[in-house]
Amino acid sequence: MPEIEIRPAIASDIPALIALEHGYSSDHAWQMEFRRQGEQVSITFRQIRLPRSVQVQYPHPPAALADDWQKRDGLLVAVREGEPLGYISLRLQSGGHIARVTDLAVGRRFRRQKIGSALVLAAQDLALQMGSRRMVLEMQPKNYPAIQMARKLGFELCGYQDHYFVNQDIALFFSKWLK
Repeated sequence: MPEIEIRPAIASDIPALIALEHGYSSDHAWQMEFRRQGEQVSITFRQIRLPRSVQVQYPHPPAALADDWQKRDGLLVAVREGEPLGYISLRLQSGGHIARVTDLAVGRRFRRQKIGSALVLAAQDLALQMGSRRMVLEMQPKNYPAIQMARKLGFELCGYQDHYFVNQDIALFFSKWLK
């Protein structure tokens, strides 16, 4: 099988990246549980198995992606034999010390081939070159494949935000200190 090349995206990649299947299916999710006892509040996330597999829409409208990418500090694409397979976008925050992954997508027929992991690792290298010391991934709690990948790559849950995405879904944030 030919090697995958990861490189900065170019203008001619954009239509193919937008056309990628951005949605995903999941059999598991992370469920949030909120408990209050007097002045003490506790929030926990636990993995649950869903009663059936669900198809989840990507939380960002595909038509707006090209405009959003112009505002990003980095957009890398995974290519094999000239065909874009997936991409990752970065936005620098906190004076460049934090690199936030706002989009990560791999075409459906290319998934489970470690392309997403390769994109995250390449983005880590780019973030280090840009002076970042920490990387944060954002994802929906139903995106169990992405949660598993993040954890395998050494990312840890560092927070959440309710009603974060356009579809009002919660965002989970996983972070990792870069070396």
